[in-house]
Amino acid sequence: MSIIPSLLEFNKKFVEEKQYESYLTNKFPDKKVAILTCMDTRLVELLPKALGLKNGDAKFIKNAGAILTQPFGSAMRSILVAVYELGAREVLVIGHHGCGMTNLDTQGMVNKFIENGIDPAVISTLENSGIRMEKFLRGFSNAQEGVMQSVKMIRNHPLFPKAVPVHGFVIDPVTGKLEVLVEDYRE
Repeated sequence: MSIIPSLLEFNKKFVEEKQYESYLTNKFPDKKVAILTCMDTRLVELLPKALGLKNGDAKFIKNAGAILTQPFGSAMRSILVAVYELGAREVLVIGHHGCGMTNLDTQGMVNKFIENGIDPAVISTLENSGIRMEKFLRGFSNAQEGVMQSVKMIRNHPLFPKAVPVHGFVIDPVTGKLEVLVEDYRE
């Protein structure tokens, strides 16, 4: 059974009761910060609360592992838009302990594609076209490595302003405790 009917029912009540009013803000981050973080469900409410952020304070960019796998992908584009168009003046990369991207089994994922009906010829065609599954599905050996990989890619991006600091952290997905990997102040 789909979750959609219950979501729509709740949404109708939410709008009718004007519950949205407590979340009103604009598109510009009040704290002037963009945060690249993981899509892990444990971080949805914990991360903003652990940082003291409320709706409208930050631009959140989420993906699997908070990893930038390519310099011209959608996550990096979002960071550039946050900085150049929306007023973010600092970027935080926040990974977490126990991330599913730690030691991701690329071949295991490819096998799951095939088990779920993806023709092996599609995988082969992608590989022959330059889409390497090992790179596309790349994880990391630990959260710190993943964060620092993303921090480095942002800092070295040819379109990223050198004056904007890029910080790196790892959060405990149970307690919310932050581990500082790098504080980057470029004055």
